[in-house]
Amino acid sequence: MKKLTLLAGVAVGYVLGSRAGHERYEQIKAGASKVAHNPKVQAAAGKAQDTVAQQAATAADVAKEKVSDAASTAADKVRRETSVQPAP
Repeated sequence: MKKLTLLAGVAVGYVLGSRAGHERYEQIKAGASKVAHNPKVQAAAGKAQDTVAQQAATAADVAKEKVSDAASTAADKVRRETSVQPAP
């Protein structure tokens, strides 16, 4: 049902967009540009970028730690298995 609604929305948007023509497209583009260049929007975008950068750094640190732990565990397991002498 959700796919049908989405497809219907896309179809309606396409038809209305094609009827509106290039002039309406330019109006919409100008409005979007005006919003994008708004100082409040720019400030919010900057904050979002900072938050994402901080979270990415934290995630990278966690991933490094987990990989290091996994590598250490694997190395220990290999050492134990190679140090065990088979019974004669």
